[in-house]
Amino acid sequence: MNAALPTSAPAFASIQAPDLVGLIQAELQRAILEGRIGPGDRVVEAELARQMGVSRAPVREAARRLESLGLLVSRPRHGFAVRTVSAKQIDDLYAVRTTLEVMGAALACRHASDAQLAAMAARVDDMVTRAATLSQTERVALDLDFHAALCALSGNDYLQQLFANMVNEVRMFLALTEDSYGDPASLAQTHGPIAEALRRRDAPAVEQALRFHLEDAREHVSRLRLATR
Repeated sequence: MNAALPTSAPAFASIQAPDLVGLIQAELQRAILEGRIGPGDRVVEAELARQMGVSRAPVREAARRLESLGLLVSRPRHGFAVRTVSAKQIDDLYAVRTTLEVMGAALACRHASDAQLAAMAARVDDMVTRAATLSQTERVALDLDFHAALCALSGNDYLQQLFANMVNEVRMFLALTEDSYGDPASLAQTHGPIAEALRRRDAPAVEQALRFHLEDAREHVSRLRLATR
């Protein structure tokens, strides 16, 4: 007689099906953030499904997820499209971002260790050294990592969460404008004054450097938006 399987514990681990929607979402999100699908461009479900070799249902669900993240908008009878941004939305986002980062930098000057502050300068050196060899996507990631690290040095968990909530929009703006700066190493070097002021724990100088850096970024986004209208 065959022994019965014990009932106190499952005989087999559950088999998890791949997250097809998640994979599609990641691919579509990457295309948007890399600028391969631009603001206002339609996301044609049937064509995406054909290219990816899947049905339209998971493509539609992935698009809904990206809509909830603010990257896509739905249009009645026209499906989804990459969101466009108004001048007010750009100004509003950068106003909040600047306020968060200035606050984070001031807290970092008070609470971060000398080693942590010195590491910010090392981040800039790495960005400058590698700029010419990295893809645009990799450069944007390093740029965002620098600003996320600054917020992390604040020690304020809620501030970090607020910054994380806007990362996708900031990443999209950076992807759209990064090439407009010309030399990528020069763009990386614009983080230097921020890191140097942090190393000195000079909160007013950090604020000045951050405001200059982020205002320049805001102006690049605004100019590009006007040029592509």
